[in-house]
Formats: sequence, C-alpha cells, structure tokens
Amino acid sequence: MSVQQMQRVYIYALKNDRKKILELIQRQGFIEVENKIYDDNIFYKEDMSLRRAGFEKNATLAKEAISILEKYSNQKSSMLSVLNGRKEVSTTVYYDFSSKHDNVLQGANHIIDISKKILEKQTEVSKFETQREMLLTWKNLDIPVDFDGTKHTSFFIGTLPNVWSIELINEQLSQIIPVHNAQLPVHSVQFPEHNAQLPMHVEVISTSKEQTCILAMTIKENEESLLEALRTIGFSFPDSTLSKVPTEKINEINELIKKTKKDIEEIEIELVNSKDKIEELKFLQDYETMRADKYDAIGHLLQTNNMFIFSGFIPSNKTQVFLDNISSKFDAYVEFEEPGEDEEVPTLLKNNSFSSPLESTVESFGTPDRGEIDPTMIMSLFYYMLFGLMLSDAAYGAIIAIMCAVGLIKYKNTIEEPMRKTLRMYLYCGLATIFWGVMFGSYFGDLVDIITMNFFGNKITIPPLWFFPVEEPMRMLVFSMLIGIIHLLTGLSLKLVNNIRSRDFKAIIYDVFFWYVLLISSVIYLLSMKLFVDTLGLSFILPSIAGNISAVLVAMSAIGIIATNGRESKNPFKRFLKGLYALYGITGYLSDVLSYSRLLALGLATGVICTVINKMAAMTIGVPFVGPIIFFIIIIFGHILNIGINALGAYVHTTRLQYVEFFGKFYGGSGRKFQPLSIKTKYFKFKEEK
Repeated sequence: MSVQQMQRVYIYALKNDRKKILELIQRQGFIEVENKIYDDNIFYKEDMSLRRAGFEKNATLAKEAISILEKYSNQKSSMLSVLNGRKEVSTTVYYDFSSKHDNVLQGANHIIDISKKILEKQTEVSKFETQREMLLTWKNLDIPVDFDGTKHTSFFIGTLPNVWSIELINEQLSQIIPVHNAQLPVHSVQFPEHNAQLPMHVEVISTSKEQTCILAMTIKENEESLLEALRTIGFSFPDSTLSKVPTEKINEINELIKKTKKDIEEIEIELVNSKDKIEELKFLQDYETMRADKYDAIGHLLQTNNMFIFSGFIPSNKTQVFLDNISSKFDAYVEFEEPGEDEEVPTLLKNNSFSSPLESTVESFGTPDRGEIDPTMIMSLFYYMLFGLMLSDAAYGAIIAIMCAVGLIKYKNTIEEPMRKTLRMYLYCGLATIFWGVMFGSYFGDLVDIITMNFFGNKITIPPLWFFPVEEPMRMLVFSMLIGIIHLLTGLSLKLVNNIRSRDFKAIIYDVFFWYVLLISSVIYLLSMKLFVDTLGLSFILPSIAGNISAVLVAMSAIGIIATNGRESKNPFKRFLKGLYALYGITGYLSDVLSYSRLLALGLATGVICTVINKMAAMTIGVPFVGPIIFFIIIIFGHILNIGINALGAYVHTTRLQYVEFFGKFYGGSGRKFQPLSIKTKYFKFKEEK
C-alpha cells in the first residue's frame, strides 16, 4: 500500500557510448527518459523521427512476413503457450544479429512479394471464374454470342429480365409486331408452325430468377421491327461480345484456371519451405522494435559532437544497482537528486504479492498523484471478497484456484510477470469463492443432492456454515448492503488519510467527519424504525432513545455540511446553495448502497442456474442405457458454461463497484504512470551477461 519513491538521474557520457548505454538502460527497464534540460547554443537535440519510422516500418514488414509463413507452416499453438513467456537470449545474440540483419530483412520483403504474387494469381482465378459463370448461361448456345446473322437473316442474342417462357415471349411479341401473312422468299428461313404468321423465331437458351437468355431471328426486312419489339419487353445485348462458341470459351477458361491454380501451388511451396525462417523473422521484429524505442530516447538527449546528457527518473531502490552496472562498463558520470516538491513525478506502485495483481486494475482507473494514497492494498481485500460473493460456489472456486495454482507452479520459470499477476489474482478470487461457497453451501449448486438421491437412493445435503441465499434472499440482501456501507465508509476513511497527508485539516472536519456522522447516524435512525426493520426482516430493533439521539446528530451534521461545503465562495447565498447541493449528495450514497444488491443478484444467478442445469440433467437419468452418460455430459458442459458466464459477470461488476462506488469517495487517480525505457518485445527477452 505504497508508492515507490523516485529520484531523478543524470548521466554524462561520451557520445561514442550513447547507443550502448541506452541499450543497457533499455534491457534493465527501470529508468524513464525525461529531459528537463533545454537545448542551447552548445547542446542540441537530434531529430530521430525518420530513423524511428524506418525501424517501425521494418518491424511491420517482419510481422507481416511472420503472419504469412505461419499460415503455411501448419503450426498450431497451444492455449497454454501464453504461459511459456518470451524466449530468453543473451545480449551477445542481440549484437551478433546486426551482421545478418540485412539478409533477414531482404528475406521478409521477398516473402511479402511472394504473397503479393499469390494474391494476384488468386485475383486472376476469381476473374476467370466470374467470366465462366457468365458464360455458363450461354452453354447451350452452339453459335458465338456475337453472331448477328446471315445474308438474308438477322440474329439477336441477349437477355430479358426475370423469368420468361417461350410461350410468354411469343405472346408478348405477337401483340407488338403486326400479323404478317405474306409469303417468305424461297431463300428465307423456315419458321416453326406455331409461329407461321410471324416472320421470326425465338429460342430460350437458359433461365434464372434474374434473367432469361434468348436467341431471336428474323429476315433482314423485319430486323428493325423485331429489335424494337424485343427492346419493348426489356431485351438487352450482353455486356461483352464473344466470337467463339460459349462451350469452347468455357473450356479455355477452365484450362486457364487450372494453370493459374497450379502456379499458385508452386509459389506456395516456396513459402512452405521457408517456415524455418519464422524464428529469425521474430527476432527481426523484436530487434527493430527495440531500435525504434531506443532512437526515440536518443531524440530526447542533449548532446554535442563529443558527449551527451541523459536525464530521467529511477526508483530509489534501483540507484545502486544501476550505478554499479554502468560504472563497470562505461566511462560515465552519474548523479542522483531528489525531485522538487512541485515537480511532476511518475508513479510506480509497490505492493506485496497479495495485492500487486490488482495494480493494473488501479492503473486502468488512474495512477495516484504525488502524495495521494495507493488504494491497491485496501481495494484488494474488498475485490477478492466481492468476487467470491458474486460467484459463491465452492466447486467453481476450487476449479479456478486449482487451474491458476497449476499454471503458476508448472510455468514458474517461464511465465511473464503480467500473466503471473493475472493468475495470482484469479487464484485469490477462487479461494474467496471457495470460502463463500462453503458459507452458503453451494457445490455445483445442489449437485451433491441430485447425485446421491438418483444414483444411491439416499439424499445427502452438505449444509451451509451460514445459510442458503436462495432460501433466504432478504437476509442476503441485508448482508450485501451492510458490505456496501462498510466499503463506502472505508473509502471515506482513505479520504481522511489523503487529507492528513496534504495537511488539509479543514477538509478532515468538513468533508469527512460530518459525512461520517451523517451516514452512521442515518443508519442508526433507520434501525430504530419498526417499519424499516420489519421490511428488511431483521430480528432486532434499536431503542427509541438511540433513534432520537441519531436524529439530532443527523440534523447537526447536515447543518455542518450546508455551512461548510461552499466555503470557497465569498457570496453567502452561493455558499448556502453549494452547501445544499453537497447535502443532496446523500442520495448518491443511498444509490451506492443499493448498487451492492448486485451481490445478491449475481450470487443468486449462479445458484439458480446451477440448479436448473442439475435438474435438466436429472431428467435424463431414467433413459435406458444412455441416461447416465447424457446426465454427465449435461453436467460437464452446463457447469463449464455457467462458470464462464458468471465468472465474467463477477469480474465486471466487482471492478465496477471499485471504480464507481469505492474510488468515487476518495480517489482522484490523476498521477502519471511510470513508463521506463524497456524491452517491449513480443518473442524474446535479453539477460545481462556477467
């Protein structure tokens, strides 16, 4: 429950050692770069934005190449691979990589070029397939699509919208084209008998919901009349003409598709054979990421042609370690100084192993300002308790705790610190869930009752150490609100601590003491009212004298709040209005207390869903032969789903109670998080060589 003390560090060294010193700082990862010294006629800052952009571009190229090769490598990573952490290598490997850097980068570009060729070929295949799809509608046509007739006849090949039959086409055309009884010339085309009176012939080539492909022909003398009639019913020529018979063109396209796909397979073989390059590409990505961060830091340094000055922040407990490391390797002068009282100092939280897993939760809201209390320790006590109350099943808690414990033990030498903290957090949440599950008698809900009654004929119930919330929901509601009151009053107590630290003694009286009296007296007053006690189903009631005394204290504290909470205003009327508005904040406390009813809601949800799953499973026991198998399948999958849903709900709502109800009473979180120059790599981490 503390904030790590910081010191400002200055390094004066030769420019030739600049990169290596920064690389040492980067590998150690506990110094934040921040130069408060400004450039002048002697010292200057070098613009490194272009070089950093180049390194970032190279890292992106490596990442893209890795993604391409992984797609063809068929290497499937395990869900537990995240627990293995990054591979540890020596600094010698880092420095040796510079000799093959260009070749690896060239390889990354080559892989991306190959991928682009594959994409181009795939685009060609898609284009060919689209062309083939269009031609398939004309596959029954045994003449070219662009055929327009002979010496004495005219052909019209095209489409009509929607679905048309030959009878409907003839009927529509006969209404548009005048009846023609004249004898056709000897050399003209003979028409079908049903069209004998019309100097034309129509065939339906294919039909779909979108269009009907047709062929229409007539003698030259009636070309314009037939074309006009066809257009009247929606006829249109194809978008593209084709001088070959459609089946011939389709066969050509099939050959092209086959050849292009074969080309793709041959190109992909090169990518498959390049999968052994993934490791060095991963190193390239991390290498360029580190260089980008390093050159960003170089841009903050003051330097001359021969030397540079580094300034930043370092935790006080790391000063000697850093001094020993740098003095043993470089000719550099290092000095430390305490930051000024008004100077903005980055915040680094420092907590024990029980509370440190929740530091990220606090930092997500905001880091404490200089002099502000670190709420992590106090918050962790409530966080684990509230999570356990919301999940509240001993078996569920045991599963979560065992899985986290196994992960922590099995991967203790490889797991990264952020993941280690996450597993520890859920380990403690699981232990809290076990505790409340035992208190409330929930072990996969009432699964013990169901199994003993249906499989052994003798119902056995594990009794709760306290009570069943499902059977006594009002009791659980009262307990939930009591937890809420304690949580909120704890928040006010931390506000008292902050005021003591800042020596704001007026705020101690006006903003904390008066509210303490008001809230506690209000609770005592309510507990002396029979209506309130009966509503909550309490078994006790405070004497009326306690209620009378608390009523007086409520009035006095309310007057104190009204009189003092607008003290920054000189206008008495404004001061009074601000005081009234501050007193109105008691409604906020009421809504905050009611928010803790979610402890009841989520706890009951877990238990009720457990019961439903168990009863659904019990209904299958009577099925011959397969009944017990179905029973256990429903139990396993049902409870896995229930753990996932309710554990997520417990996490979300527990975090919300901290952020909104608890932090809202005392915590500003306006500090700046400590962000040291460190190795922000994805695949590798580096160890210092002795």
